[in-house]
Amino acid sequence: MMLFMLLFSRQGKLRLQKWYMAYPDKTKKKITRELVTTILARKPKMCSFLEWKDCKIVYKRYASLYFCCAIEQNDNELLTLEIIHRYVELLDKYFGSVCELDIIFNFEKAYFILDELLIGGEIQETSKKNVLKAIASQDLLQEDFNEYLN
Repeated sequence: MMLFMLLFSRQGKLRLQKWYMAYPDKTKKKITRELVTTILARKPKMCSFLEWKDCKIVYKRYASLYFCCAIEQNDNELLTLEIIHRYVELLDKYFGSVCELDIIFNFEKAYFILDELLIGGEIQETSKKNVLKAIASQDLLQEDFNEYLN
């Protein structure tokens, strides 16, 4: 099971965070600070898997964003890497070559895409087509609501 997912920039700015385990806010900040500094200090050719405390960290850099997941000890690192890649593919399809600014200005869409893909730290939907369909219907619903308000 995935414990949490963090997205952060090369400068160490947190852009998105999703916690699947309950942690106090102080602990979340400490974990985030530790992981961001640890991952940013690593060289590009180093392995994308880390043993950290009582879990494993899997991360991947796409353009200027790092996607970082914490998983339980008995979980598969390669499957987690594939989940990260699937999430990036979905973001790319939705935004058309996603960049950091897309995440900053449309964070609610990024969270919605993540929630369609994962629930409770477990993969929910493997089909990119089904996830994109759900997002498109949500966008349509939002447009209808906005028209109703005006």
